[in-house]
Amino acid sequence: MGRAQSPESCVLPDLLQVLAHPWTMQILCALSHHGPLRFSELKMRVEGISSRVLTERLRQLAYRDLIFRRYEISIPPAVTYGMTKRARKLGKILHELEAVARKWKSVTPQRAGKRRPETI
Repeated sequence: MGRAQSPESCVLPDLLQVLAHPWTMQILCALSHHGPLRFSELKMRVEGISSRVLTERLRQLAYRDLIFRRYEISIPPAVTYGMTKRARKLGKILHELEAVARKWKSVTPQRAGKRRPETI
């Protein structure tokens, strides 16, 4: 049997496990920046992802209630994916992480062999 978690237990690993899957962050960033997208549009926004992997990730994210899948009856059928209210709360964090990543990417070490460790 598993132990009951105390209110002080860190639940962050549960969320990070979902977000750490390959391509998940790119999918959420694309939906966060561009709003709801159809499959083909989303595939274009997430460069390099295969259709199979995109389908798998979308299913996983929908199961976790991080994205919605809207099916519209038409010829051909229109399927749109977007962030749920729950995931939109992550949108702010994703934008902040992206800003930090851009800043870090723009900073090049002066001497790769003689870098001083950063202090927090």
